[in-house]
Amino acid sequence: MSGFVSFVSSGPGDPELLTLKAADRLAKADVVLFDDLSAGADPGAMPARGAELIAVGKRAGRPSPKQDHVSRLLVDHALTGQRVVRLKSGDSGLFGRLEEELDALTGAGIGYEIIPGVPSACAAAAASGLPLTRRLTARRVQFVTGADVTGDLPEGLNWAALADKGATTVVFMGKRTFPKLAADLIAHGLAPDTPALLAEAVGHPGQSVTRSTVTDLAASLAAERSDKPALILYGPLYAPEA
Repeated sequence: MSGFVSFVSSGPGDPELLTLKAADRLAKADVVLFDDLSAGADPGAMPARGAELIAVGKRAGRPSPKQDHVSRLLVDHALTGQRVVRLKSGDSGLFGRLEEELDALTGAGIGYEIIPGVPSACAAAAASGLPLTRRLTARRVQFVTGADVTGDLPEGLNWAALADKGATTVVFMGKRTFPKLAADLIAHGLAPDTPALLAEAVGHPGQSVTRSTVTDLAASLAAERSDKPALILYGPLYAPEA
């Protein structure tokens, strides 16, 4: 008999931000496959008692399991009749390669559910004490990845949208490529002094938030950057002099 897979969104990493449904599925799990950045990165913080814990996180520049291997693990464990939790950071549907794992389960005839969670972008804004939207000045929010499968800035980006001064933009996985992204944004009309935020290790004990501008943040990341996971936000977030 096939088991069942619950895709559990853990939020940014703080176990207190797990939803009640997420905690319930973790408590009932036979096996948990977790990302590096999820609450599962600290197995002791998970409400999973007696479950087998398998680390399958992928981090840029570090040895990481291939995606087809992760998908195969999900299928193999579910086919033994186990209750499987796939614990993903943030919200499972945002830049987590969820569709590839869903395809693998569908192809094997295995049932699944997707449990939403707190997106890391929302957690970063909250940690910064700022809203993602602002009346009259930030009427739109957009999420974009700063890296393709090679780690470089993706091609075919919508520069008109990304340089829109009336939008709050959240860049995932973009610390390494932000200097190039910033130069292209400015070339497409974004003001160099547009407010920017670097939110690192959100939801973890070492979280930090740095206020800057697009130009200054690009320069600092070109000169030096930590290996902490981070989000970059830019747009009408706050007055530059704040």
